[in-house]
Amino acid sequence: MARNIYHRRLVADSSAKACWICYKPSSTVLITPDNDDWFHICAGHLLDRKFAIPQDAEDLEKKKREEAIEREIEEVKKEYLEKIAKKAEKRKGKDKEKAKAEKKEEKKEDEADEKAKEEKVKALEKKQEDEKVKVEGPRIFELQKQFWSMRMQKKRDLEVAKKNRERLRNGALFPAVPGGPPGG
Repeated sequence: MARNIYHRRLVADSSAKACWICYKPSSTVLITPDNDDWFHICAGHLLDRKFAIPQDAEDLEKKKREEAIEREIEEVKKEYLEKIAKKAEKRKGKDKEKAKAEKKEEKKEDEADEKAKEEKVKALEKKQEDEKVKVEGPRIFELQKQFWSMRMQKKRDLEVAKKNRERLRNGALFPAVPGGPPGG
C-alpha cells in the first residue's frame, strides 16, 4: 500500500506544468519515494498547513540554528583575539618603567575582557538552545487526509480506466456473430 509521504523536487522552468490546485505553471513537484505518484504544486501551497504538513522541518530548523550560533561564537572569539592583540601592541609601545599598579590594572582588564568573552559565548550557546528559527523549504511532506484520499481515488480511477481500455481491445468480451441462417 502507498504511504502518504511526498518529497519535494524541482524541475527545470522549461518543464513547468500546471499546479494540481490552481493550474498555474509550477516547477515544484511532489513525488512519493517509490515514484508511483507525483504532481506539480506551487511553492505557496506547500506553506499551507491545511494542504500538507512538513515532516523534516524540525531537522532543518535545528541545523540552521546551530550553524548561525556557531558563526556568532566564532565572531566573538575572533573579536576577542583582535582585542588582545591590540592591547599587546599597545603595551609594547609603552615605556618599560611601568609601575606594578599599572601592570595589575592591565591584568584586571584582561580578566574583565576574558569574562566578557565567556559571557558572550555562554549567552550565544544558551540562545542556541532556546532560539526557534522558521525554516523555509522543507523537503518532505505528508498530505492532509482529504488531499491524500483525492490522490488515491484518482489513482484508482486511472487503473479502472486502463483495465476498461484493455477489455475493449480484447474481442472476447463482445458476443460472437451468429453462424447459422437468420431465424433458424
